Amino acid sequence: MKIVIKLLSACMLMFLFVSTSVVNAQIPEEVDTEASDPDMDRPLDDIVEKRIIDDRMVLKYQPLREADIFWEKRIWRVIDIREKMNLPFAYPEMPFFSILMDAATNGDITVYSTEDDKFSSSLQANEVASMGATVDTVITFDPETYEEQIQVVRNELNPEDVKRFRIKEVWFFDEQTSTLQVRVLGIAPLIDVKDENGNFRYEKPMFWVYYPECREILARHQVFNVGNDAALNTWEDLFEMRFFSSYIYKSSNVHDLRLQDYLSGVDLLLEADKIKQEIFNFEHDLWSY
Repeated sequence: MKIVIKLLSACMLMFLFVSTSVVNAQIPEEVDTEASDPDMDRPLDDIVEKRIIDDRMVLKYQPLREADIFWEKRIWRVIDIREKMNLPFAYPEMPFFSILMDAATNGDITVYSTEDDKFSSSLQANEVASMGATVDTVITFDPETYEEQIQVVRNELNPEDVKRFRIKEVWFFDEQTSTLQVRVLGIAPLIDVKDENGNFRYEKPMFWVYYPECREILARHQVFNVGNDAALNTWEDLFEMRFFSSYIYKSSNVHDLRLQDYLSGVDLLLEADKIKQEIFNFEHDLWSY
């Protein structure tokens, strides 16, 4: 009996030894990922690692019924990034134009042509990439043979050259909530068109971006907060809170005319302010005090 017990114990020890060897053989060797990733050794350029924006969810718009909207007004505005309140649009680390351009060229958002602002004709990513770029021919000389060589140089558009943006929005009164609301429909960067001598001729929009579609993209990019670096606001927050300065250059009218088509100078500015005041008075006159 003792011999049988000893044989069983020896078999159990042999089984445990073999099982442990097989398990150890199946476990792969640990790879030193920290040594292969150069970003792991980079120091943190802050006091904490901020991930609030990465985890932020974009709230969907409140659903609307056509029957609840009894008044609506379409407004076109211009945002000049040279104004003090709009300086975050030109933040050097990530200008607002670069965010739109990168998303358009990568195919993350759909870009529409400037023939109209009704988002009817879309553009391809390669068409957007070629916008604003110029091609020049430069004559160089070979230092050994002194022969002339013609080189074609492609000049990409500098984000600092985009000084203004157009905004298309809709003001409407919702009967269900009894509130006057506004929603942005489109954004278009403006570029200057110059003649052969470099003189300014006019400005034109590069493309139109459908704002409701690009809200997710804008919500993942932080906007510079002038008052507090710890307040992580995004570009989607900026447009929804309307934390920008602008002026009206067109409102919906029967002739589809811009203000500059029939006004100029101070009269143009006064008419733009009049349109803004009419929208305010409309909501104010709905109530009695």
